[in-house]
Amino acid sequence: MRRIVALWIGLAVASVALSAAAAFETRATKLQAIKTVGIVSAIGEEMSLTQAGLTGIANAGQSASIGAWGLDELIVQQVTRLLSNRYRVQPVSYRRAAFAAIRDSAVAPVNLLRSDPFKELVRTDVAPQGLDAYIVITRARSKLGNGRNVEGVGLAQYRTLLADYGLIHALYEVRVIEGKSFDVIEKRAAAPLDNTGTMRLAGPSGPVDETFEGPAANDRLRAAIADLITRSLPVTLGDMHLIDGQ
Repeated sequence: MRRIVALWIGLAVASVALSAAAAFETRATKLQAIKTVGIVSAIGEEMSLTQAGLTGIANAGQSASIGAWGLDELIVQQVTRLLSNRYRVQPVSYRRAAFAAIRDSAVAPVNLLRSDPFKELVRTDVAPQGLDAYIVITRARSKLGNGRNVEGVGLAQYRTLLADYGLIHALYEVRVIEGKSFDVIEKRAAAPLDNTGTMRLAGPSGPVDETFEGPAANDRLRAAIADLITRSLPVTLGDMHLIDGQ
């Protein structure tokens, strides 16, 4: 009986390993076949303002418009530069608000069961069609402190009995969507950069200090967010094997 159980376990492990290898091979093959790409970015029109911890539990989330910062234009420019050595990057038009409006369900299993909503949006709302792939950059989500969700570009404050912590974040994820079948070839959220602060998020973030106060605070905040994006994009695209590892 033990030998039979061990045999079944061995077969199951081998089956999982072969499936994973086949999936990796298929993904790698599809990535190698890509020659032309278009870039869609929809993370930077709005900035969230979040308070959490002892004094932030009952506070509703707030937001501010930052469309004038041009973060999505910056992302398209940076990704174009990074990918242009391997792919022919073609400008595309799309409704940024339509991509930004898509949110994950608050019920996690729903996100696993439903089809990726960006696939259909690329098919219907991006022009021109017919490119080999479309690189879609949208907001990602992470938990802060006591479990409150934050997403995209934002400023978060977390208070405890002993201290008051603040950080900025630029949370995003990148999809590679095949241009004919509209299958998601690859998807990855940007990882933390330094990740050495007291309060951490599962994505690019950094501490807030006194330099963000005063008349030039808005310019400094924009520059700090742009820095998070600029430093994390090469790492994320490298992890996805879209460019050589940085």
